[in-house]
Amino acid sequence: MPLVTTKEMFAKAYNGGYAIGAFNVNNMEIVQGITEAAKELQAPLILQVSKGARAYANHTYLIKLVEAAIIETGLPIALHLDHGDSFETCKSCIDGGFTSVMIDASSKPFNENIEITRKVVEYAHERGVVVEAELGTLAGIEDEVKVSAEDSSYTRPEEVEEFVSRTGCDSLAIAIGTSHGAYKFKPGTKPQLRFDVLEEVSKRLPGFPIVLHGASSVPQHLVEKINKYGGAMPGAIGVPEDQLRQAASLAVCKINIDSDLRLAMTATIREFLALHPDKFDPREYLKPARAAIKELVAHKIVDVLGCDHKA
Repeated sequence: MPLVTTKEMFAKAYNGGYAIGAFNVNNMEIVQGITEAAKELQAPLILQVSKGARAYANHTYLIKLVEAAIIETGLPIALHLDHGDSFETCKSCIDGGFTSVMIDASSKPFNENIEITRKVVEYAHERGVVVEAELGTLAGIEDEVKVSAEDSSYTRPEEVEEFVSRTGCDSLAIAIGTSHGAYKFKPGTKPQLRFDVLEEVSKRLPGFPIVLHGASSVPQHLVEKINKYGGAMPGAIGVPEDQLRQAASLAVCKINIDSDLRLAMTATIREFLALHPDKFDPREYLKPARAAIKELVAHKIVDVLGCDHKA
């Protein structure tokens, strides 16, 4: 089975009241952990690559890892560029075999965002590639994305119809209270997603797939493991999973998952090296790290996304 686009995935997800997981990948063990979980649960899958991941692992290596995952799993997998920051980056990925790209011009003025997005859409659609755009800005830090809380802004529902119509984008990432990176909040408080914004957007764009970025929701046992073995992550971290599941049951068809994977891998490696200081073979500590990613992804697929047995 070749790489697929997200068009059919999203149509099924919208009508079925679930979301597809878009998991960021950087190396072989992360790809393996994600895809092994998805195969066992027969879940459709988006593997996404950031500009930083391409710089770290090399475009060709990442493409071949994803191709290997398709051979091993037989799953419908889309390969997506996460947070493309320019036409040139998106073009490189389109020409290089990606089936989906995100152009993130959300920091630009409204009309400039439209102009840049439309240029990417025209190039992508001529080559059978789909495009995700963003309207509204999320706070937080993730690779090249760095937005302060003061500069973040919720998506304005009254702008979405014009934006989608003028750009021709295939899905839209909106800002309703999620945050990039490992979002920390004080004990006794929790973020509250703006479901009123999501519902108004979905009314204005019936049947149109919505995307959530910055949806970190790290299990408490990983927080405790990080802290036990040299970290400093007080309190709970992330958007409550019941809110994410509610969003997935509405118009949200794609939920990005990245920081959770990094923390699962890091916590497991820290624990292994602390308990086995004499070990030095990377295979010995990367094997349990891969298993931790698989366990986390399986949990997300079943309990957050609801896309198990939807492949």
